Amino acid sequence: MSLFTRIINHDEKLAVIGLGYVGMPIAHAFAKKGVDVIGFDLNKSKIDLYKSGIDPTNEVGNEEIAKTKIYFTFDEIDLKKAKFHIIAVPTPVKSDHTPDLTPVISASEIVGRNLIPGSIVVYESTVYPGCTEDVCIPILEQQSGLKCGRDFKVGYSPERINPGDQVHRLHNIRKVVSGIDEESLQEIQQIYDIVIEVGTYPVSNLRTAEAIKVVENSQRDINIAFMNELAMVFDRMDIDTNEVVDGMNTKWNALCFRPGLVGGHCIGVDPYYFTYEAEKLGYHSQIILNGRIVNDYMGAYIADTAVKKMVQAGLAPAKSGRGGY
Repeated sequence: MSLFTRIINHDEKLAVIGLGYVGMPIAHAFAKKGVDVIGFDLNKSKIDLYKSGIDPTNEVGNEEIAKTKIYFTFDEIDLKKAKFHIIAVPTPVKSDHTPDLTPVISASEIVGRNLIPGSIVVYESTVYPGCTEDVCIPILEQQSGLKCGRDFKVGYSPERINPGDQVHRLHNIRKVVSGIDEESLQEIQQIYDIVIEVGTYPVSNLRTAEAIKVVENSQRDINIAFMNELAMVFDRMDIDTNEVVDGMNTKWNALCFRPGLVGGHCIGVDPYYFTYEAEKLGYHSQIILNGRIVNDYMGAYIADTAVKKMVQAGLAPAKSGRGGY
C-alpha cells in the first residue's frame, strides 16, 4: 500500500518542519483536508501561540488556527510519528551575499535523527540547484543511519506562496514537484494534489525543481531592476516614468513591470543562491548580480530624491517626521 493511501486512511501522519509564513499554510491546508498533521517548530513561544489560537504569521488567521486539528509541538521526538516530512525553513543570505544554509542544515539534522524507514522527506526551502542532493541528503543519511533511495526517499517542491496575497493562495498556485526517482515523484505528487486544487507540475529531477524556484524570482528581480534604471534616467530627462510605462503597456507583449523597492522574503535573496552556484562552476553572472546592485541601491536613491524635493519645497529634512530619514 502506498504512503499516499496510508496517509489518506489515517494510518500514517504528515509532519511540517518550520511553521512560518510557508509552513503554516501548508500544515493548515493538509489538516483541513483531514490529514493527520504534526506541526513542528523549534520556537516554543511560536508553538504556544499556535496552541492558544493565535497566528503570528497572519497567513491563516486566528480563527482557523483556533479550530485546526494540527498537533503542534517543539519536541523533535514527535517527528518519529510521521512518515511524510515537509521541510519549510528560511534560507537567508549572509552579509557577503552567500547562502546561509544553517536553518536547512539544522532541520535536516532534526529530521534525520527521527527518520524511520519508508519515509519521504520533501524540501520546500529555497536552495541553489544541487543543494538537496549534495548537502541535505548526506545529513539525513548520517543522522539516521539509513540509505536514501533504499530506506527513505527525498523530493523537492519549491514554495510559491506570496505573503499577504489574498488572491494567489496555496491551493490555486500550481506546485512544482520532484523526487529522486519515479516512485517517489508519484507519491509526492499524489500527496500534494490533496491540497493543490489547480494541480501539481512534475519535473524530472531535484536540480530542475530547485532551479525553477531561483530562476523565477531572479527573472522578476531583473525586470524590476530594468524599470528602476529607466526611472532614474527618466528623472534626469524630466520624463514621467509612469506615463512611459502606461504607454508601453498598450502593446500586447509588454510585461507591465513598474519601478519600485524590492524586498520581502524571496526576490532580494533567491538570485544570490543562483549566482553562488554559478560562481562555483566558474561562471560570473553578467545580468543577475547587476540587477541586484540596481535594486539594492533604489532605497537610497528614493531617500535622496525625497530629501531634494523637501529642500526645493523649503522644508528642513532634519526637522521632518521623527528627525531624519
